[in-house]
Amino acid sequence: MKLELRHLRVVCAIADAGSLSKAASVLGLAQPALTAQLHRIEGLLGGKLFDRDHKGARPTALGELVLERARVLLPAFSRLQEDALRLADEDQPSDRFRVGAVNGPMLGGLVHRLTEAHPGAHVGTRVSWSGEELAASVAQGRLDYVLVGVCGDAPPPSEYGLTWSVVAVDPVCVLISEDHPLTLLDEVPLSALKDVQWAATPGDGCFGDCFSAACTRAGFTPRTLYEVDIMGCIDLAQSGDVIALCQPTFRRTPGLAVLPIEGVPLRWRHLLGWDPESPAAAFGPQVLRYAAEAYRETAERNPRYTGWLGEHPEFGAVPHHAVV
Repeated sequence: MKLELRHLRVVCAIADAGSLSKAASVLGLAQPALTAQLHRIEGLLGGKLFDRDHKGARPTALGELVLERARVLLPAFSRLQEDALRLADEDQPSDRFRVGAVNGPMLGGLVHRLTEAHPGAHVGTRVSWSGEELAASVAQGRLDYVLVGVCGDAPPPSEYGLTWSVVAVDPVCVLISEDHPLTLLDEVPLSALKDVQWAATPGDGCFGDCFSAACTRAGFTPRTLYEVDIMGCIDLAQSGDVIALCQPTFRRTPGLAVLPIEGVPLRWRHLLGWDPESPAAAFGPQVLRYAAEAYRETAERNPRYTGWLGEHPEFGAVPHHAVV
C-alpha cells in the first residue's frame, strides 16, 4: 500500500479534532476502524504521528512534519482539480453524468444504461477505494453520483450532506478454489475456515474489525488478512493458499467458486448518493433505478447466488424508496 491523499486527510482530521474519538465522529467511522487506519498510515511513514493519552491526541515531531506538508498539498490538489474541471467543462455538454464508485458490481451496467438512455450526454467515471474521498467529490461538485459499499448497518459518509439510498444488500461470501471440499456445501461455516489465511480488497470503514469480530464469535482469531486488489485476491485464491472475502456478484472466474457464509455473519450494503442541492438531484431516482437494474443483471450471472436469494428474500435489490 502506498501513501495517498486520503491518508493525509485522516491525519489532518485527527489533528483538528484533537482525539481519535472526535475525529471518528467527524469522519463517520467507528473508532476502531480509524485507529486501524492510523496504524497503517504510521507504518507507511515509518513512525508514530500522534502521542495519545486520556487527554487526546497530540502530533509528534514526525506528525508535525506530515501535517505541515499535508496542509500545503491538500489545498493545492483541490485547486488543481477545480481548475482542470472548470477548463474541461467549457467543452462539455450540459447533460452529463459523472459517477464515482468503489469496488462493486454495478458500475459497468450503470454506465451502459446511462449512455443508452442519454445518447448525447457526457458520462464520466472515477474509481477509488475510498468512499469518503468520492463523497467529498460529490459535495464539492466534481462528481454527480457516487456508488459506495458499507459494512452491515454502518452509516455512509455522513459529513457531506448527501442523500443516500440503498441499492442492494448482500451477504459477504468467500472466494475459494473450486477443488476445495467445502465447495460441495451450499453454505460454508466460518468455523471451518479457522486455519486459513485471508485476503480482501482495501477500503474505508469498519469491515476489518467486523470480520475479526465474526471470527471471534465463530471461535477463532484470523491468522492473516492480506489487503490486495481484485487481481491479487484472484491470484491468491487460485493458488489455494488464501481464501478471499468477496461479494456474491463477483464475476465467475475459472478455477474459483463463490460461496455464502453460513448464518450470514457479515453483510454489505450498496448505496447510491448525490447532493440534494445539485442539478443532479433531479435525476437521482432515475440513476437509482438504473443501478438496481445493473445489480440484478450481475446477480443473475451467478445461478448459485440467485438460488440462494430465493431462500433469503431479505437480501438482493431493495425497493427504491429505501433511504438511509
